[in-house]
Amino acid sequence: MKISEQWLRQWANPANTSKQLAEQLTMAGLEIDDRYAVARPFNNVVVGEVVSVQPHPDADKLRVTKVDIGADEPVQIVCGAPNVYVGMKAPVATVGAVLPSEDGAGFKIKKSKLRGVDSNGMLCGASEIDLSDSVDGLLELPNDAPVGKDIREYLGLDNQIFDISITPNRGDCFSVRGIAREIAVINDLPVQTPDLDISTPTTDDFTATDYPTPSVMVQAVAACPRYLLQSISAIDRSIETPKWMVDALIHSGLRTHNFLVDVTNYMLLELGQPLHVFDADTIVGDIVVRLATPDETLTLLNDQTISLTGDELVIADDQGVLALAGIMGGKRSSVTPSTTNILLESAFFSPIVIAGRARRFGLHTDASQRFERGVDFELPALALARASALIASITGGQAGQLIKIENSAELPKRTPINLPIVKVREVLGIDIAPNTMVRILTQLGFMVEEGADSLLCTPPSYRFDMSIKEDLIEEIARIYGYENIPSTLPYLQVSMDYDDTADLTYEMKLALVNIGYMEAISFSFSDAKLEGLLDDDALGAVLALANPISSDLAVMRRTLLSSLLPCVQYNLNRQQARVRFFETGLSFVGHSVADLVQTPSIALVAVGDIWDEQAYQNRAIDFYDIKHDIEQLLPAQIDSARLRYERSELSFLHPGQSAKLYVDDHYIGWLGQLHPSIAKQLDLPTTWVAQLDLAPLLNLAREQQPIATPSKFPQVRRDIAILVDSDISLQTLQAAIRSAAGELLTDLWLFDVYQGENVPAGQRSLAFTLVWQHSTKTLADETIKASAENVIRDLTEQYGAQLRDS
Repeated sequence: MKISEQWLRQWANPANTSKQLAEQLTMAGLEIDDRYAVARPFNNVVVGEVVSVQPHPDADKLRVTKVDIGADEPVQIVCGAPNVYVGMKAPVATVGAVLPSEDGAGFKIKKSKLRGVDSNGMLCGASEIDLSDSVDGLLELPNDAPVGKDIREYLGLDNQIFDISITPNRGDCFSVRGIAREIAVINDLPVQTPDLDISTPTTDDFTATDYPTPSVMVQAVAACPRYLLQSISAIDRSIETPKWMVDALIHSGLRTHNFLVDVTNYMLLELGQPLHVFDADTIVGDIVVRLATPDETLTLLNDQTISLTGDELVIADDQGVLALAGIMGGKRSSVTPSTTNILLESAFFSPIVIAGRARRFGLHTDASQRFERGVDFELPALALARASALIASITGGQAGQLIKIENSAELPKRTPINLPIVKVREVLGIDIAPNTMVRILTQLGFMVEEGADSLLCTPPSYRFDMSIKEDLIEEIARIYGYENIPSTLPYLQVSMDYDDTADLTYEMKLALVNIGYMEAISFSFSDAKLEGLLDDDALGAVLALANPISSDLAVMRRTLLSSLLPCVQYNLNRQQARVRFFETGLSFVGHSVADLVQTPSIALVAVGDIWDEQAYQNRAIDFYDIKHDIEQLLPAQIDSARLRYERSELSFLHPGQSAKLYVDDHYIGWLGQLHPSIAKQLDLPTTWVAQLDLAPLLNLAREQQPIATPSKFPQVRRDIAILVDSDISLQTLQAAIRSAAGELLTDLWLFDVYQGENVPAGQRSLAFTLVWQHSTKTLADETIKASAENVIRDLTEQYGAQLRDS
C-alpha cells in the first residue's frame, strides 16, 4: 500500500525524519518496501502564467508566448503545446533549470532560438517534471496557483511516498488512519485526528420529492450484519475534484476518475472503509442484500460479464444484480458525468463471505483486499457521514434519508483476553513496567482493566487478529521496540554432549559408496500396491495417509525396499543393467497408528553382475556377495565369532537364500534374494536386498576396544579337515571349535569345502585353520596337541565328525 508521508503527518507528526519514520514502521512489523519522492530531483521550475500567445512566424505548430514567472517582466518562450492559451497557468523551467531524464544525467534548459525566435525557458507538461501525463500538452495548474512559486513546493513533489507491505493479519493498517495510529503509539503521541466534517446538509421534505429513497432488505444477515445507505440529490457535477484530494489519491498510487468516485477512494485510503456509489436514477424498486442465485450474470464496472455460482454476496434491485458486494459494482448502476442523484453505500461484510470470490473471477480490488482481511465493523457510519459531508459541502448536494439496517447478534464479538504480567517476562526475557504495557495497549485501542498480577484486555473493533495472550505480548514487544530487547543466549537445561550419530552414519554410507553403491533419497511414503507385494505379518498393517500427495505415495513405507525398488525399475528401464543403491531413513511398522514404531534403518538393493561389464571373469552377484557388503557396515573390530546367521522366514524373501543377522545374539536385520514371484511381478531380474536397524549398528561402532600390546611370541598353526553331515551349519562347527580350543585360540577360518568323489553322500569335507598364541610365553607342543585333540574329540562326539588323514 502506498501512502503519502504528508498525509500521514496530518494525523501523527513526530519529530522524525522520513528515514527514521520508515525505520520505525519496519521495526513495528509494517515493512517499508520502498520510499521515494513524488518526483525525481529537478530545480528552477516555477508557476507561470501565460500573458500572450502569438503564432510563430516560420512554424505553423509553434507559438511565441510571453509568460509571467514573477520576475520584473515576462519572459519569451517558444512553445509547441496544442493546449496553451492566454491566462493559462503552467510549470515553467527557467534558464539554468535541470529537468529529470531517463539516463539520470539531467536535461539542462538553456537560452535558444527556435526557427529564429529567442526562447528563454520551457513551458512544461507533466512528464517534464516527472509526473504522469493526462493530456497531450502542458500541465494546467489551478487558477489560484501563485505565480513564481517553486513548483516542487506548490505540488508537494518533495513529499515522500511510503510503499508499505501490509501482512494479512493487519487489515487495520490499510489506511492513513491505521498507519498514523501506529506512528502515534510508537512515539507516545496522541493521534491528531483532522477535522472530519460529518455534518451533512439535509432537507426535511426530501422523501416527498420525485426522488424517494428505495427500501432496503438484508436477507443475508450473517454475511452483512451492518448496512447503511445514504441518499444525496441535486449534485453539481460541474465541480471538479479538489486539488488536495487529487494529490492525495495520485500520491497513493490511485488514478482520479470523477469527483464521486474520487471521494469513495479517498475514504478508502483515509479511513480504510470501502464505499460504493449507485446512480439512484437507475435503481428499479427496492434494494436487497442477498446471496446470488446460480447462473445470474453481472456486467462489472470494468465491462467484464461474470456468471455467478450462488455463494456470492450481491446487492440487487427488482431488475437483477447491481453489484458484487465488497468487490466491484455493476455497470448498470454506475455513476456517469450526468449523474446528479446517488445512493452512497457503507457496510460491514463478513470476511469469510468475501474471501476468494474476487480471485474466482480474476479480480483484485482495493475493496476486496480490505474486506477479506476484515474491516472495522464500527467504521461504516463514520465513513458514510464523512463522505456524505464532503459531497454535500463541495458539490452543494442535499442529503436525504439515511437507512441503517443492523443485526448486532451477527457482528464480531470482542472477547477480553487475560494477560498475566509474569507471562510477558517469560516470553520476552525482559521486565517491562506494567504501566508501560497499559500505555501501549491503551493507545493501540484496547480497553485495559488492571488487576493485581494481570491485565484484562478487550481488543478494539478493528483488531481481528487478537485472540490469545501471545498476541498481546507481540503487540507490547513491537511497540516497545525489538531493538530495545537485549540479545541474550537462552538458558538451556539440556545436555550439550556431542552426538556422533550423523558422523557414524556418514562413515557407514561412505563404506557402501567405496564398494560401488549409490545413495538414494526418497519420501517416507510408498505405493499401496507395492506394499501389498512386500507383505508379511512381521511388518504389521499397511497404514494409509489421510491426505496423500499422490496416488503412488499414499501409504507409509514398512520397509525401505518400497522406496528402493522403484529406483531400480527406473534405472533398468534406461538400460542400466548393473544397479547398486542404498538408503537411510525411517520404516514404519505397526498394526495401527497407536502402536506404530518408527525405526531408523539402512537398506541395500543390488542387481546385475558383481563387476561392471569390462571386468575379467565377471559373474552374477550371489548371496555371499550381499553378505560381504552387509558386513562392511560392521566395525572392523567385530570378531566373526560374534556374528550369527539364521534362516529368514520373511515371505517376500527367497526361503532358501535369505537370512537374519545377529550380533551377540541381538537381532540386527535381514538380507537375501527378493522372492522370485515378486521380482517377476515387478519385472525385475534376480534382486538382492537387505535392511538393518541403524541403532544397534551405531552402538557397535561406539564400542570402546581395549588396547593390548601385540604378543612377541610365535603363533602356532594347525590345519584340520573333517567329514560332517551337510546339514550342520558352519557357524555351529566354528562355535564348537572355539569352545574346545580354549582361550589361547586367537584365530579360526575355513579354507576349503569339498563335496564329490571319495566323500559320502550327504556329507561334506571342511578344512579349518586354527591359530594359537600366548601373550607372555612360547607355547609348548604338548599344549597345542592337547588343545587340538580336544577339538577333534568334541566335534566327533557332538556332531559325528570324522578326521580326514588326506
